[in-house]
Amino acid sequence: MRSRILAGTLAGGERLPSVRQLARDLGVASGTVAKAYKFLEEDGLVVSRAGAGTRVSGSVATPPASVMKAARELARAAVANGVQLDEVILTLRATWPQD
Repeated sequence: MRSRILAGTLAGGERLPSVRQLARDLGVASGTVAKAYKFLEEDGLVVSRAGAGTRVSGSVATPPASVMKAARELARAAVANGVQLDEVILTLRATWPQD
């Protein structure tokens, strides 16, 4: 869900499946889904309201499509070359323009 929200494939205000429904669809315990939704809420990605369900937060900033495309290409290249995520993050930080 996190990646879909950040990629913009789940739009702000869009309702997520209920905890029970998603747990059933994924074949996991309801508590697992509830915990995941709680983490998403703590990160400001979703808003949960009793009786109204869980919706994608309207304030989630998504990167431009060109940045998402470049990120996907970087991820594919890193995986293909055996580079770990933490190494990619360090490389991005090292090459990020300094103000």
